[in-house]
Amino acid sequence: MNFVRWAGAAGILCYVGAYVFITYDDYDHFFEDVYTLIPAVVIIAVGALLFIIGLIGCCATIRESRCGLATFVIILLLVFVTEVVVVVLGYVYRAKVENEVDHSIQKVYKTYNGTNPDAASRAIDYVQRQLHCCGIHNYSDWENTDWFKETKNQSVPLSCCRETASSCNGSLAHPSNLYAEGCEALVVKKLQEIMMHVIWAALAFAAIQVSTASQAVLIR
Repeated sequence: MNFVRWAGAAGILCYVGAYVFITYDDYDHFFEDVYTLIPAVVIIAVGALLFIIGLIGCCATIRESRCGLATFVIILLLVFVTEVVVVVLGYVYRAKVENEVDHSIQKVYKTYNGTNPDAASRAIDYVQRQLHCCGIHNYSDWENTDWFKETKNQSVPLSCCRETASSCNGSLAHPSNLYAEGCEALVVKKLQEIMMHVIWAALAFAAIQVSTASQAVLIR
């Protein structure tokens, strides 16, 4: 691999890691285990390391330095091991998502108060609009919340309204205007998809490294 390819690989890995951070921030109320971000942190570190590896490899090749090439190979092996660790961690945390969300989402919905400054309320409204869902399992879940009982207007948040229902005011008297699907399953799916981006990125670059190493051996 020349330096441009190494730099490109580093850029892609850093992009994937940053994407995970940004997207996770939108759903962090529903998944409290911050250790879930470890694979993203590692993948960004690997990306930065790949850039350095590219520099070392190019310089060592140009100068024909055995020491430089040896350092290049050792770091490359460490990166490969790290990528394998990222894949394992990714699968571990991906498996935990469903239980974590099931535990957290109940608490978040209970604390909803409908005011914009409230972080939990903003998180719920954001998720319901983005994922086109309403309630935990369906819109009827809102009837069990303190917010619903306090408002006494037999309606759910406006974020439950379908985009096509312009006259929707959240009233349960018109359920066809509301999103029918619950948010829990969709949040789980979204978080698992985020984790899969990290897993596939790590697998792809591990495969590229193995392929590159194999070609180098065959050429020799």
